[in-house]
Amino acid sequence: MGIAQNWRLRNQRYALVGEVCNDCGSKIFPPRDVCPYCAQPAQAPFQFSGQGEVFSHTTIYNPPVGFEEFAPYTVALVKLEEGPLVTAQLTDVEPEEVSIGQPVEMVTRKIREDGPEGLIIYGYKFRPKLEEV
Repeated sequence: MGIAQNWRLRNQRYALVGEVCNDCGSKIFPPRDVCPYCAQPAQAPFQFSGQGEVFSHTTIYNPPVGFEEFAPYTVALVKLEEGPLVTAQLTDVEPEEVSIGQPVEMVTRKIREDGPEGLIIYGYKFRPKLEEV
């Protein structure tokens, strides 16, 4: 991924910004040109809370190139409070501690390093929700 593409995806990756359909009200992530529910254009930006729960998960032991430093790591389908399912790596948790229905929250973390220059790509991951004091 080049620097230009990284900057274009900044809101989506750092702030979990998607869209809400002006026609049917569906909340959409990632952003799309057309609503997948009603096929209408013109979605307005929508800031997701970053709160959700583990819908499903698996542990990666043989990662693709560029992700070796994190192995083994857990990838989950996270159902956001607002509805959409998001695929993301889980962090700050051991694979055997993950369970379906577990509350999680979005955090910004290192995804990988890109190219020989070592450009560090950051993005969203999810961790177990911290208890409020």
